[in-house]
Amino acid sequence: MQNNYQKINNLKISEKLLNFVNDELLKDTKISPEKFWSGFDKMVHELAPRNKELIEIRKNLQKKINAWHIKNKGSPIEIEKYKKFLKEINYLKDEGPDFIIETTNVDDEITSIAGPQLVVPIMNARYTLNAANARWVSLYDSLYGTNIIESEEGGSERYDPNRGREVIKYVRKFFDKYAPIDGTSWIDIAGFKIVNKDLIILKNNNEYNLKDKDKFIGHRGEASKPSAVIIKNNNLHFEIIINPKAFSAAHDIAGISDVITESAVSTICDNEDSVAAVDAEDKVICYRNWLGLMKGDLKIQFEKNGKTLERKLNPDRSYISKEGKGLKLKGRSLLLIRNVGHLMTNSSIFLKDGSEIPEGIMDAFLTTAAALHDLKKKKNSRKGSVYIVKPKMHGPEETAFTDLIFSKVEELLGLEKYTCKIGIMDEERRTSANLKECIRSLKNRVFFINTGFLDRTGDEMHTSMEAGPMIKKGDMKSSKWISAYENNNVDIGLKCGFFGKAQIGKGMWAMPDKMREMMEEKINHLKAGANCAWVPSPTAASLHALHYHQINIFDEQKKILSRKQAQLDDLLTIPIADRTNWSLDEINSEISNSAQTLLGYVVRWIDQGVGCSKVPDINNVGLMEDRATLRISSQHIANWIHHGITTQIQVKEIMKEMAKVVDRQNESDKNYVKMSDDYEGSLAFKTACDLIFKGINQPSGYTEPLLHSNRIIKKTI
Repeated sequence: MQNNYQKINNLKISEKLLNFVNDELLKDTKISPEKFWSGFDKMVHELAPRNKELIEIRKNLQKKINAWHIKNKGSPIEIEKYKKFLKEINYLKDEGPDFIIETTNVDDEITSIAGPQLVVPIMNARYTLNAANARWVSLYDSLYGTNIIESEEGGSERYDPNRGREVIKYVRKFFDKYAPIDGTSWIDIAGFKIVNKDLIILKNNNEYNLKDKDKFIGHRGEASKPSAVIIKNNNLHFEIIINPKAFSAAHDIAGISDVITESAVSTICDNEDSVAAVDAEDKVICYRNWLGLMKGDLKIQFEKNGKTLERKLNPDRSYISKEGKGLKLKGRSLLLIRNVGHLMTNSSIFLKDGSEIPEGIMDAFLTTAAALHDLKKKKNSRKGSVYIVKPKMHGPEETAFTDLIFSKVEELLGLEKYTCKIGIMDEERRTSANLKECIRSLKNRVFFINTGFLDRTGDEMHTSMEAGPMIKKGDMKSSKWISAYENNNVDIGLKCGFFGKAQIGKGMWAMPDKMREMMEEKINHLKAGANCAWVPSPTAASLHALHYHQINIFDEQKKILSRKQAQLDDLLTIPIADRTNWSLDEINSEISNSAQTLLGYVVRWIDQGVGCSKVPDINNVGLMEDRATLRISSQHIANWIHHGITTQIQVKEIMKEMAKVVDRQNESDKNYVKMSDDYEGSLAFKTACDLIFKGINQPSGYTEPLLHSNRIIKKTI
């Protein structure tokens, strides 16, 4: 892993990154490499000291909070005294007057189309293309291939006609509810035709209309015999494909071969929690894939079933409107880019004092520079905006710093002020407690807020590490603070004018194989007021999209506007256990569960550079794991060791046993190296242990410092 550097002004830049920026990123823009690096040099050296100051503020606040809890150990936490203390140390800010966000030039996918949001590791081009193209996904395939439909042939490779019929029945019943026909059911319809701008549905030699004729918006093919029909409901679309010759239409008298749902309305292309990008080589892969998306020319070839296939970005979809004119619908998900937070630095560039560049600052300039190519074509953002999701910010000073960073970015790149829109991830305790003021600092840029249960829980535990032993992980979702946190995010967002202007999001469904359970539970995100929610796959996006047909989220948000706002006192309630008399079996079971998923994730991160993967849990249920899930597991065990619920020796033994389990679960992976063959020699096992045993000393409980440093070592071996 040789990395040569060149000196440019006051910067020492990796040649891999330098060549990429000069030869690819800035090509066909109006910005010369000389102009870019000169301005970048100046601005980075202005911004980096403030970045460092903010990280020091985090450290100092944590020291003060630790000291307060140690001083008051053994006494019940009186909320008024606690709040007074948090205000005295400037952790809690005074709340200013009401205001409404002023973000402009925001795309419809953010303001008026509610729907699923995919998160995809930008480092993997194939996954990224799949996600970008997941704006439209086969509902038939999504139902047939998941546990939503039960049949005896469930695991067979052969087509099961009974299962196919159940898929058709499921979809028809859904249409009956959300695109009903006046006077009859969708079941056993015989065909379609378009007459005088209306969709005519044929059944039993009779002709019927939709109850709401406006839901039909267009078609493909001849009006008398369309090959596709487009239905619109709650600003989302269904495309009904009519192809009697297709095998999937064999049992359908209407000849419907598929129903394509408008699914992933937006996609977060992730540079952060779901990637293992630790150096210039890795960062260039991320930036190059994002550049390909912004230019529209990203392609990937891969082998499947002995054939070489090519994947590229889908074009827009063309239809004939009901008026007989051309109708185009966007063919791809609106793409957002998640930069890294303020904490980490990266060896891709060294500053004049010899320090590594703050990675978030580097991300800001380079990912926005890539978006210059889209701003010319407006293929991604029709409104000419760049959407950056910013994670792991702690309070209003840090959100204000993000505003400053992107003001500098716009200045250097010659962009109109506020071209760069910012999504605030509400996943750190100080941000939650000061959310209104965080939004205020970005009121001209903010397009998105969301909640992230796992990172937020990790920070909850680390912030209050000295307060006492935490409740079990499984009990967190029913604790007082989490309910207040989820509601507060929506309440504050709506109060600040997000309605019809910006997204309010909810977190990830982590079990990609359990779609029936997702359909039962994830509708609650809409009922909670979210106009987007995270899903792990195109299939999940297609299914979750059905929820947005069931509930008009904007009507739901109007109801929520009138409810009592979540209380700060509840939000600040620390989830420490009121009793710790758990049995040894209970304690070991809790630790084993966390240890197994922790090891399953870390071993792939360190040994193979995989930042997000489906990791089987202790019961072999596949869970989507990323650094957020790692943070909560490591911090929870660290907390229990710190407060004597368990011991380091006990945890170490459990870690060894769980390493054997993880090794067995990965036996089919030819690139996998067993941890249990040599615990002391396994860098992955050592890293996993360090995340726990050094957990209370990690900044905000983050896992990145240890992961990155050990992955770099692994790459040099």
